[in-house]
Amino acid sequence: MLKLQPVPGTHDLLPEAALRHRHVVETAYAVARSYGYQPIDTPIIEFTEVFRRTLGDTSDIVTKEMYAFTDKGGDNLTLRPEGTAGVVRALIGADLKQELPVKLFYAGPMFRRERPQKGRQRQFHQIGVELLGVEMGLGDAEVIALGADVLRALGVADKAVLHINTLGDSESRRAYRDKLVDFLRPYGDQLSADSQLRLETNPLRTLDSKDAGDRRIIADAPRIEDSLTGSARETFARVLGWLDDAGVAYQIDQRLVRGLDYYCDTAFEFVTDALGAQGTILAGGRYDGLAETMGGRQMPGIGWAAGVERLAMLVADPPSPPRPIWVVPIAPRAEGAADDRPSAEERAAWRLVQELRRSGLAAEIGFGGSLRFRLNKASKEYPRSGKRNARAAVLLGEDERARGVATVRDMDTGQQSEVPLDALARHLAAFR
Repeated sequence: MLKLQPVPGTHDLLPEAALRHRHVVETAYAVARSYGYQPIDTPIIEFTEVFRRTLGDTSDIVTKEMYAFTDKGGDNLTLRPEGTAGVVRALIGADLKQELPVKLFYAGPMFRRERPQKGRQRQFHQIGVELLGVEMGLGDAEVIALGADVLRALGVADKAVLHINTLGDSESRRAYRDKLVDFLRPYGDQLSADSQLRLETNPLRTLDSKDAGDRRIIADAPRIEDSLTGSARETFARVLGWLDDAGVAYQIDQRLVRGLDYYCDTAFEFVTDALGAQGTILAGGRYDGLAETMGGRQMPGIGWAAGVERLAMLVADPPSPPRPIWVVPIAPRAEGAADDRPSAEERAAWRLVQELRRSGLAAEIGFGGSLRFRLNKASKEYPRSGKRNARAAVLLGEDERARGVATVRDMDTGQQSEVPLDALARHLAAFR
């Protein structure tokens, strides 16, 4: 028997939810465009190596969460779990290095096989930006300020706090790695299995552990700030200075790291307590070595991504679609008559509704049923399907058509008037 429920971890976006999602994406893109960011769309299927090489063989995404498979041609493919690697792959493949810096905005579905939870699904949607070709400093501040402005435009900035940290340059990270390993080794058998593995491969990622036992141990771990080189300190201070100039408030979070191997230097998250324990709604960082890891030339980069589902849970109701004009043909034949050929009134109503749409009005035609049934439908709202009640109804019967007029009913007041057909669009403009 056909299963009528979506696959676990996926969900249908019915019109009401889809409107909220679209509001998030369109609002974010409008802000990004004001910063000079251009849209990019990459395939949802990539060669698995695109992610395995960039995210790290020991990352949770690669080891536990990727939807990877071998197709009939023998290619190892993966449904994209995140957006950055595909964008950088596209940039290298298109050989756009002569056009750097490049500012890009993306939106679309991602896939990770993790435990579904509030605001987090196995098929989820992200918006994101990438700034390629700009060294650390002002570029970091611009990307973060853009994220803050997106949250502000969505009306959720007051529900989020910016946490920021630096992972330092390569020399800083090497020094800190040694200190962290020396601290964690005595706790080796007390760490979670994942952190024990990370201790050997990428110790900094133990700081990202959500395991309660790991968190207690990590609380006393050395801070990366104590291992920063003078250059790394100065560079991070410049980033903070640019944020101060832009009026972007922040908290320095010494425990903040990003969960993917390609991150370096600046790391940041916008965190909220309005969604429970899973509080990050927009996060990113710098990834200067990513392009080189993928086989391209060294190219600095920084970006962020945000979950559309989680933002949609925070935003107030988006602007509603316009209330339509409801055009109702009154056919002279008896209701239920066997002849289903369109009447002259139905043909006239069809031409009229198209004319109204082309004049910029939202207009619908009343399909089937008695006049009372159709007007009753026009007066109701159906929130889940996104259908709004009509602002006005245009009644077109045989007598009206013969006289070149239509009856217009104000659905809010009930008042009716006859309007010449050639003046109808101008008359109905008042009902926008």
